[in-house]
Amino acid sequence: MARAARVTQITSIEEGVPARVTLDAADRRIIEMLQEDGRRAYGSIAEEVGLSETAVRRRVQRLRDAGALQIVAVTDPLQLGFNREAMLGVRVQGDVRAVANEIAAINEAIYVVLTAGSFDIMVELVTEDDNHLVHVLNDRIRAVPGVTEVETFVYLKLAKQTYSWGTR
Repeated sequence: MARAARVTQITSIEEGVPARVTLDAADRRIIEMLQEDGRRAYGSIAEEVGLSETAVRRRVQRLRDAGALQIVAVTDPLQLGFNREAMLGVRVQGDVRAVANEIAAINEAIYVVLTAGSFDIMVELVTEDDNHLVHVLNDRIRAVPGVTEVETFVYLKLAKQTYSWGTR
């Protein structure tokens, strides 16, 4: 049986900003409906938007091809055995882009961004437990050439997480 591909969007820092996609009201409504239920049938969406099923399918494919839309299963890490989440503030000496790209290649790093401020890079980690977190911090993150300091913010309780901002 084929193994499902891991849906991850890693953009090399050198790639720059992707071209912006222009959305009309129908595109925005299609995105909103897919954010509510990514498995919703195109025919059902078409009825509500006032387009044909083929037109909805084409619009979704255009958004996917442009990289503006992904349809994925969002999971709760706690229910899947990943009991420790943390945000890291990373300070770097040297090429911040190279360090960010290397950290982005670490499986436990689910979010990596270059920042302006007291940290050069912010990294979100999802690990099985505290021992796994220590391993990733010590043996993976701090081992990246150029990393000079890491400050760890351990998540105690998630207050809000949303994916519905895409059409504002």
